[in-house]
Amino acid sequence: MNKTIRSDLFRYGGLKGFKGFRKGMKIPGFRYTYYLRMAKNNKKFTFKGAIARFFIIRLGYKNGYQIDFEAQIGKGFYIGHYGCVVVAPQAVLGENCNISHNVTIGGIYSGRKKGFPSIKDRVWIGTGAVIVGNIKIGSDVRISPNSFINFDVPDNSTVIGNPARIIRKDKPSEGYINYILD
Repeated sequence: MNKTIRSDLFRYGGLKGFKGFRKGMKIPGFRYTYYLRMAKNNKKFTFKGAIARFFIIRLGYKNGYQIDFEAQIGKGFYIGHYGCVVVAPQAVLGENCNISHNVTIGGIYSGRKKGFPSIKDRVWIGTGAVIVGNIKIGSDVRISPNSFINFDVPDNSTVIGNPARIIRKDKPSEGYINYILD
């Protein structure tokens, strides 16, 4: 098991080793993430790549996940719940990011903000949040549920509301992002 998958697994309650892996494969978020990593690391027409893509499609329909394997996702990725999670192929997510259900991380295809989001490390994204456009979200950020973000967010911030506004706070993701494997 490589370091990235170990980090992903550890985010689900501190699971590690073969026993933890078996337990983790029963958790929908980890299982989807595992096959997502396999699809990214194996070519499309290899046996492992084909199996991974099959499971991504199957689990995507079953659990409501639509995360393209082209998206750049750092280690320690955590999907908290069943439910619609959409991540665009050109989106970038840093290490130790949490995503709740009904979250959309997508692009804008015209205008000033044309492009896709770039999210740094230790970001907690609450239920129903929408993050769109060519924006940058800093490290150690908490995005409150049902927030609509189409502007840059600095490090150590909490984003709340619709329209969203930034509240500065030291270590806003502390207590929200647990089980980080160094």
